[in-house]
Amino acid sequence: MIRTGPRHALSSWHVRSLAGPRIRPHAQGTLSSRYYGSSTSDGPKAPPSSVSSNSAALCKHIRDIIVATGPMTLAKYMQLSLTSPVGGYYTRGQAIGGDGDFVTSPEISQMFGEIMAVWYVLHWQMLGSPADTVFVELGPGRGTLVDDVLRVARRFPRFFASIRAVHLVERSPELRRIQRDRLCGPTETGADSVGAAVAPVEAVSRHAGIPVRWHDLLEEIDMAAAPAPMVMAHEFFDALPIHRFEKRHDGHWSEILVDVAPNSNNNNNNTALAGSASSAAFRFVKSRSVTASAAMLLRDSAYASRFSKGDHVEVCPEAARIMAQLAAWITSRRGMALVVDYGQDWTQGDTFRGVRAHSFANPLDAPGSMDLTADVDFSYLRYAAKDKARCFGPIEQGAFLHAMGIQSRLDQLLRSVGDNKPLQTDLVDRYKRLTDPFSMGRIYKAMAVFPAGVGDTPIPFAPPSKDSLNRPNVQKITS
Repeated sequence: MIRTGPRHALSSWHVRSLAGPRIRPHAQGTLSSRYYGSSTSDGPKAPPSSVSSNSAALCKHIRDIIVATGPMTLAKYMQLSLTSPVGGYYTRGQAIGGDGDFVTSPEISQMFGEIMAVWYVLHWQMLGSPADTVFVELGPGRGTLVDDVLRVARRFPRFFASIRAVHLVERSPELRRIQRDRLCGPTETGADSVGAAVAPVEAVSRHAGIPVRWHDLLEEIDMAAAPAPMVMAHEFFDALPIHRFEKRHDGHWSEILVDVAPNSNNNNNNTALAGSASSAAFRFVKSRSVTASAAMLLRDSAYASRFSKGDHVEVCPEAARIMAQLAAWITSRRGMALVVDYGQDWTQGDTFRGVRAHSFANPLDAPGSMDLTADVDFSYLRYAAKDKARCFGPIEQGAFLHAMGIQSRLDQLLRSVGDNKPLQTDLVDRYKRLTDPFSMGRIYKAMAVFPAGVGDTPIPFAPPSKDSLNRPNVQKITS
């Protein structure tokens, strides 16, 4: 194990090992992340005509379900809007990047993926340099992050030789094809056993032939047989379906549901939510009675004592389920995980949003035409891993990247472009975008997950407090 020398100096040595820098193409233009949808004077942009036709089919599908069975949970609405085969958002595949609806950190700068690779190398050594590992990414987007990680991993031969396979958890057929093209090279129709028009299941990467395997769900991976996992969940948990609740005057919680708009001739026994948009196909309503979700998810006494009438809370049970699976796997196989997402270390309230064409959009308008997302409650994830693994953090993304040596990497890249002022300016702007507290540096956070009983504290985290492990951080935040 690595135990000598200053912790931050050690990570800087790993960054200096990235000799021979090259600059890959990045997303161009003034682009927004999911959290920071840009405001424009023209208002939210309408979806393209090709998307509108798919959205119309999905809108009808959701309306038919509601008319037949009654208002649906927000979680069900999100799940259908994002992943339904009837025009779900992620079935399109062009969500991320300059031509999509938002941009992620790996698309902003290669420095992000390179620093992540250094983090995994460093903690692979901390765990005793296991001879066999697998790299797993949940929701890998366009494959940019895992591609950067594998590219940098070649600089560390023993680490690179340990990677037996790459597992990508991705439901979207179109995104799978984009990931395959990036990791394995473009494929002509019929050129391999999968075919370019079919969602890939397995392929061989251009990174020394490391096999790449795709899965719809995390549990499809044979966790008992797989070697030590190195897991990345970057902007994954924010897109999982949430339940939303409102505190009632009697101390109980109503669930916020999605109903068809009033002009759709639908009658129900629920109460319309104030401020619900009337121009969209759907609207928010409040359940009149306590739902099963409210009874199950809000059992902690803190929900009763710390909130007042009219307060909202958002809860994501799917995030807890997946985190519990990850934690058990990491401990049983002596692996690690890094969660990077936007959110806070406490209960969230009104963060559900739609993002389309780099602008905020009404999330109840044209389902399937936009990304739907909500801030992550890191305390809820940490509590889900309790007694299964050891969590560290979260810490702000800017602090994480600086402690891991992003400034050293920026200096390398600036030297590599010589006197090219436009490239220098672009590199610095992208660095600031990732690290500035008024951009992505503060609201985006990193949390590490290690085996239960691990003795060392991972860089650049601090040991967790007992209070942070005992229960979710349920508290009412007022501005």
